[in-house]
Amino acid sequence: MNEMQEKEFVATSDLVASLVQTGHMIDHRLDSALEPFGLSIAKIGVLRSLVDAGGSAPLGYLAEQLACVKSNITQLVDRLEADGLVRRAPDPEDRRSVRAVLTDKGSAAYAAGQAAQARAERELVEGLSAEDRARLAALLRHLTQTH
Repeated sequence: MNEMQEKEFVATSDLVASLVQTGHMIDHRLDSALEPFGLSIAKIGVLRSLVDAGGSAPLGYLAEQLACVKSNITQLVDRLEADGLVRRAPDPEDRRSVRAVLTDKGSAAYAAGQAAQARAERELVEGLSAEDRARLAALLRHLTQTH
């Protein structure tokens, strides 16, 4: 590797490391904002999908919506059920399937968690101008669409 290639590799490596570190920092900040409500990014994702689905959805549907394997959804629903935020119910349309059903406590936790998450998200980008936000969003979209 010549000196120019080495500098380019280091710059690229530093950029990717910075992106990864930023992602971890954002995850930590959002999880910290959700923690007082007994939620995490993963848990609020399930609750959001249930709210969007009208309060009830098959576990397979949740796995699709959250782009994860069914065993992860099963574990998340187990934890949400233990917290009283969802309950399981038979699926009337498919006897082999189980639905997660949002409870009143789950609806309240989602509303509070969603508000806290929105505040944390605003705080994360408050130092950026509208132009910088738009440019950053375009760059991130470009990264995710090309790979």
